[in-house]
Amino acid sequence: MRQQRIRGGRRGAALAGATAAALALTMTASTGRLLDASPTAAGPVAPTRAISLEPCMIRGAMGVQMSEGLPTSSGYARSTGTVRALNLMIDFPDAPGEGTAMHRFREFFPKTQNWFRTGSYGRLTYLPEAPVKHWLRMPKAFSAYGIERGAPFEPGYRELVDDIVAAADPDVDFGRYDLANILVTPNAGPSALDTVLSVTFAGNREAPVADGLPLSNASFVYSRQDDGSGSYAETGYRVLPHENGHVFGLPDLYTQDGGGAVGHWDIMSEDWGVGNDLLGWHKWKLGWLDDARIGCAARSGTTEHLLSPLSRDDGGAGTDTATGTGAGSSGPKSSGSGTRLVFVPLTAKTGYAIEVRTQEGNDEAVCRPGVLIYKVDADVDTGRGPITVKDSTPDSGGCTRRPNVHAELSDATYRVGEVFKDRRAGVRVSVASVDSSGNYRVYVTRR
Repeated sequence: MRQQRIRGGRRGAALAGATAAALALTMTASTGRLLDASPTAAGPVAPTRAISLEPCMIRGAMGVQMSEGLPTSSGYARSTGTVRALNLMIDFPDAPGEGTAMHRFREFFPKTQNWFRTGSYGRLTYLPEAPVKHWLRMPKAFSAYGIERGAPFEPGYRELVDDIVAAADPDVDFGRYDLANILVTPNAGPSALDTVLSVTFAGNREAPVADGLPLSNASFVYSRQDDGSGSYAETGYRVLPHENGHVFGLPDLYTQDGGGAVGHWDIMSEDWGVGNDLLGWHKWKLGWLDDARIGCAARSGTTEHLLSPLSRDDGGAGTDTATGTGAGSSGPKSSGSGTRLVFVPLTAKTGYAIEVRTQEGNDEAVCRPGVLIYKVDADVDTGRGPITVKDSTPDSGGCTRRPNVHAELSDATYRVGEVFKDRRAGVRVSVASVDSSGNYRVYVTRR
């Protein structure tokens, strides 16, 4: 299926068109809570970055709407601390709600909040609330809003949001929340197996107002990621963490080839079927990984890094202090025990990220534990391939047979004795050893 961009990113076809779609409308105005226009509350809450990491904080051009750059631009919901999520369940005269509204709510919770708690190492406390326990009936038929895959905000979604706000008031205090989830009755529109409608509008200062300010950050979820057999009953909720990823400022990682650039290594690439986590770069971007967990290999020469699996958080303050014998560095090579991500900047906009992935935490489908290497380009927009995983075993067919996982990249990780080289950039990454605790010793050489 053809990829399309309408004032933001829209998911292209992935795995026979099965993954959930997302469209993100990004604006430059600041929002903190859903209806809080205070610039001081804007965006993910993250500490001031360490000076030593400045070379690794790549940034995109002004025209990139949803960039992989650091820091995340303002306008998105906070991604650390306590985040309150408003959930409204809606139905239509031509698509009355099936079952109870709270049953629809329970399709996503507590699984979504558990996913965020695990992935963020407890740094994000996601509090879902449903102040209205029944279906909110819209005044018009679903067909009247003209909602289809990739539909723009104008005019259909504007009319729908207007009607949602009118139906929810005065029972809902929108100002209490950081983001909104609109959980649509699954019988409105086509099955997700046919056409995916789920979408997010993030940082949208042009949205209709509720309680005096725009409904700025909202995810809409339709249908179910299920083929009717119940095979995805435990994992179909993952469309919501994906959509909320946009609310926190993360771009889509799929391309026109679906998950062909990143595969199942990040939920912003594939959220259909078995579980997966976020890349370490995204965790740093969201403020889930502290600066003490990051190694910045910006100098010429060889540096040594001891990488612990990304899924683990030992609560310590281990700092990567690797040094080498190349230009600009001296002394012995050493490494702290807390490193989770090493970044190798190439330009002000690009670089390589290095991390260890294992079958732990949210990563249930990892079939080849090891060192994952990928290129990040902050100048590439959402849905156009801003991240590319480097496959250690190209054309192998992959190691997984799990359904709806991009198999080719499932064995992309590098193991002991294997080397990644980018001769043009003058970068070499070698995996030297792994200890009994699963920590990998990696050497980065750059000219």
